[in-house]
Amino acid sequence: MSVALEREVFDDGITRKFVAASVGWGIVGLMVGVFVATQLFVPSLNFGPWFTFGRLRPLHTNAVVFAFVGNMVFAGIYYSSQRLLRTRMASPLLSKVHFWGWQAIILAAAITLPLGMTQGKEYAELEWPIDVAIAVIWVLFGVNFFLTLRRRREKHLYVGVWFYIATIITVAVLHVVNSLSLPLDATKSYSIYPGVKDALVQWWYGHNAVAFFLTTPVLGIMYYFVPKAAARPVYSYRLSIVHFWALVFLYIWAGPHHLLYTALPTWAQTLGMVFSLMLWAPSWGGMINGLLTLRGAWAQLRTDPVLKFFAAAITLYGMATFEGPLLSIKNVSAIAHYTDWIIGHVHSGALGWNGLMAAGMFYWLVPRLYSTKLYSDKLANHHFWLATLGILFYMSAMWTAGITQSLMLSALTPDGALAHPDFVETVVAIRWPYIFRAVGGGAYLLGFLLMAFNLWKTAASGQPHDGSIEVPAAEEAAPKATPERTWQQILLGRPLIMTAVGAVLLMGIGLLGPIPAVVAACALVGLAVAAWVTAGEGYHHALEGKAFLFSALTVVAVLIGGVAELVPAVVLSARGVDPRKNPPYSALEVEGRDVYVREGCYTCHSQMIRPLYAETLRYGDPTTIAETAWDHPFQWGSKRTGPDLARVGGKYPDVWHQKHMIDPRAVSASSVMPAYPHLATNKLNLDKTRDKLRAMKTLGIPYEKDEIEGAKQSALEQGEAISKRLQADGATLAADTELTAVIAYLQRLGKPHPKAGAAGNPVAQQEP
Repeated sequence: MSVALEREVFDDGITRKFVAASVGWGIVGLMVGVFVATQLFVPSLNFGPWFTFGRLRPLHTNAVVFAFVGNMVFAGIYYSSQRLLRTRMASPLLSKVHFWGWQAIILAAAITLPLGMTQGKEYAELEWPIDVAIAVIWVLFGVNFFLTLRRRREKHLYVGVWFYIATIITVAVLHVVNSLSLPLDATKSYSIYPGVKDALVQWWYGHNAVAFFLTTPVLGIMYYFVPKAAARPVYSYRLSIVHFWALVFLYIWAGPHHLLYTALPTWAQTLGMVFSLMLWAPSWGGMINGLLTLRGAWAQLRTDPVLKFFAAAITLYGMATFEGPLLSIKNVSAIAHYTDWIIGHVHSGALGWNGLMAAGMFYWLVPRLYSTKLYSDKLANHHFWLATLGILFYMSAMWTAGITQSLMLSALTPDGALAHPDFVETVVAIRWPYIFRAVGGGAYLLGFLLMAFNLWKTAASGQPHDGSIEVPAAEEAAPKATPERTWQQILLGRPLIMTAVGAVLLMGIGLLGPIPAVVAACALVGLAVAAWVTAGEGYHHALEGKAFLFSALTVVAVLIGGVAELVPAVVLSARGVDPRKNPPYSALEVEGRDVYVREGCYTCHSQMIRPLYAETLRYGDPTTIAETAWDHPFQWGSKRTGPDLARVGGKYPDVWHQKHMIDPRAVSASSVMPAYPHLATNKLNLDKTRDKLRAMKTLGIPYEKDEIEGAKQSALEQGEAISKRLQADGATLAADTELTAVIAYLQRLGKPHPKAGAAGNPVAQQEP
């Protein structure tokens, strides 16, 4: 029986827009990255107040992650989804709103971050109005995608679509949970989570933003574009099943490995480490699947730049997903955490895996979007070598810098004293690796510029072209060789029943001790994997035909880990803090802390002393949960370009801090810290201080009514005390400046706030 056909024309205009945006923002992000890398060995390039390292580093990360890679991901999803589902996007209007809304968000980030409008949470710095916009635009993108999924003409979902579903669902959950905050005004808010809870939620988000924004969608792109470029099918369908389900289930548990040896409860640290180690298997399964898909095209690698980029990207994905679990082992984390090794690891994923995959996709995609040939294979090959060697140079420099710094900071003399007591010695020692890092980043940027020129010339040589496909004009009831499983049969099948049992048990795993929790987790994960592996491909093939059921099960797989980790830590394990032993920050200290966060000081300084011998010898007693209970957001940091500040209060007199902030090199000649002379002239807006304390009380900080009402007067009194002490030391500083507030905050760290009548001088206070 003949079937009437009609031609479905795809909306490739939206793909062209996202490709152009990705390349444009990529240039911006990489240029800022090279600039901030140079600031670390040429500190005079810190042009305050807007272009200091602390303000530009978040701009760099947001531009690379959300602007460059984000737009690349959207381009790949829009192009491949229409072809995999055999239908155009459900709503061209929603596609356009998504594009322009996302660019507006990025532009807002590019403006607000240099202005110091930040929440102070890594990968989530943007203030609450922009967070709301992100949620709205992401939901509209999801609505458009799932409406397209509903009207698809291809019943079974290809593996790439699985990863897109997981991305859209999980990123929405991560963003909303982590972004919950209490607004003070349009430009300032405070995270609702305090201290250790905020740290857990932040790195649950931070690690999984890497997982579900930089990994799963790019894997979906890999599963579509690599077989297309190689003209070969995916190597193993069964391996893709294991890769997907194991990855989306295990990844969500791994966040706490960023907090090893911190004040986070031990059971959460252990679970994070164990699940990170489990990620080795599915991650490498995906790498093997990608590389072996290219196995029949090895001969083309010498001449085809697209395949070169794909092969290098997948290889670097394997390297990054080997290094990640390695770094999650506690003994290795003790060496690597807070050093540049972590920076090298992150860039191997963002620039190696994501960046090279983006280049391969663009070189394959743009000629088809403009119905022409690539302008220059030679330029593309030059780009390949510049990018590959650049990122390898970068990673090697960061490995060298990180290990050097760690070994120096932990080195002891024969009598057990610190061999390098002055932190700045490590800054001097890693100067050349920093220079090499900038050279590697510069080479990567140069290659990217070559790609931009190549793609521009390619587009200019052709005309915009929208792909199309012939599809049946009406659904025909075709006879099936075998009866199809119903959704009831799928739900009651052995794989889901066994997985559900394991999931229920895992939900309470945080209530167990560390060792029982690890044993139980391994056993339950093994049980679920065995159930799926023995079920056969037919079972999963039936599930692929049920888009709603597939999406629902993905939600469950993702949420299990989040609920099991976050509920016990954030709700069940809540502990009261005695305000008599640990009083809240004073009004002036709150103002100083806000300035500290605004200037991005957390990008270079930690406030978390780990229970490692050399670390406690250098900084003092390990940090406790109670000490960070009033921090919204937490300030544990993730990189030490400067020393830890958890117990800096009372270590130096006020005048030292004043000189250090105005001209760091006047105090320490080898310092690479930006200068902040503007803080000495910027006046505090003390009329808002009362509102800040009132907001903190709403978040659970025990301020008394009179403390809130007298906030302005209290801040001025403490500022006057600092000003008088500075005057006694021959320095001048007004009581109501931002620098005065920063000094008050720094002098408070590690010490309780003195009660009335103690002259406001933490230097005179004794350790509790």
